[in-house]
Amino acid sequence: MIRSFFLWLVIVGLGLDRAASLAAQSPTGREIFLQHCAGCHGRDLEGVNGHALKKKDWIYGREPTLMLQTILHGLPGTEMVAWRSVLTSKQAEAVRDYVIEAQDAPPFAIREIPDEILVAGKKVKLTVAVREGLNTPWGIEFVDARRALVTERTGGLRWVVEEKLDPRPITGLPVSLQYADAGLMDLALDPEFSKNGWIYLALSHALTAGTDRDSPGMTKVVRGRIADHRWIDEQALFALPAERYLKRAYRWVVGCCSIGRGTCFSASVIWRATPTCRISRGRVGKFIGSTETAPFRRIILSSGREDAIAAIYTYGNRNPQGLALHPVTGDIWETEHGPMGGDELNILKKGANYGWPLVTFGRNYNGTEVSALPELPGLEPPVVQWTPSIAVCPAEFYTGSLFPEWKNNLFVGALAYEEVRRLVIRDRRVVAQEVVLKNLGRVRDLKTGPDGAIYVLLNHPDVLVRLTPGS
Repeated sequence: MIRSFFLWLVIVGLGLDRAASLAAQSPTGREIFLQHCAGCHGRDLEGVNGHALKKKDWIYGREPTLMLQTILHGLPGTEMVAWRSVLTSKQAEAVRDYVIEAQDAPPFAIREIPDEILVAGKKVKLTVAVREGLNTPWGIEFVDARRALVTERTGGLRWVVEEKLDPRPITGLPVSLQYADAGLMDLALDPEFSKNGWIYLALSHALTAGTDRDSPGMTKVVRGRIADHRWIDEQALFALPAERYLKRAYRWVVGCCSIGRGTCFSASVIWRATPTCRISRGRVGKFIGSTETAPFRRIILSSGREDAIAAIYTYGNRNPQGLALHPVTGDIWETEHGPMGGDELNILKKGANYGWPLVTFGRNYNGTEVSALPELPGLEPPVVQWTPSIAVCPAEFYTGSLFPEWKNNLFVGALAYEEVRRLVIRDRRVVAQEVVLKNLGRVRDLKTGPDGAIYVLLNHPDVLVRLTPGS
């Protein structure tokens, strides 16, 4: 017995010695960098034939996961090639960690919002309208010149009054699923809100009391009113029967905008994990009817299937994020996430197929091919596609008067690249793009305020920022 014990100690000791020896032989992140990366980026990250890597401004995102993705899979359309055939994942992580540790400050740290920025040589003033108290804000709508409503993904609906967050949340809201990015999402006001008080909410609805990954959930759109900080008169506009609810899948409702009398568009996506990648099915639905009666539904697109959801308006939308109505033409513009590459800007047409997953400009997150074809006859091509992915999110046509040169321009926000972009549109084509904000936070929503300012709702930090002309 004692002999066996000492033999076990010897074996364990030899194993530890071997592990320590292998660890000592493994190259450090700096050693790997000097061997493979210094020729372009410099021995001290100063940049030689490539970009400097000791910096403050991160063009391609400053999150560690994005940096690792860039090292392994490269950046299509740039000089950054993929290193996944040369470096293991652990070696790539070591290089990334070395680059991060070499910075003067953590790249992903929350940054102070500057008082003023330059956009195309013109000064733009930035004011933090709400600095504290919001919890993952998702959507914003202005009720009047003094008040706005803000949704929180974690299930809250909050008043902002004269740029101050009301400490009292709205009570009695529908229960939303809280798993991954599911939750309470966007909101919209009825076109006749001043008369009827209807507010539309889009959410990942929890069928039971549970709200975690094992709870059945599904897209739902409701409307209701607010009285004394209470949600009342709730009516379901879109809800599926219980047997169509899903467990352990992302249920995202990512856009909801009222258009015309009694019309609501909602964009949603359902993700399911597979052994090799994630497969998503996105839809844009339309709900029509009198604002005085609900629920209301009408068949928009007939697919010939008995189990088809009646409200489907378009399909083949991978991961819709933002919806915006052109103030002149009435066209519905939609933003959506591609996989790794291939973010899209589309004009939605009734009954159209936007191609996913038959066509895409992107690749799976493991670098494998989704489709060899970016376009096919009969499938709607994007107006614009972004590769690498910026993680495009909200969309808003500017309709204010403070920036007359930006009138009717489309503004889009980006999550991963933390951007606000201005898009100039002519004849349903984007003829120019300009980055207005960069690296201040994940841009969750954009809105033209009643004062003509541009309001930017950020995550990390969870703040509301107002843009006005500078001095």
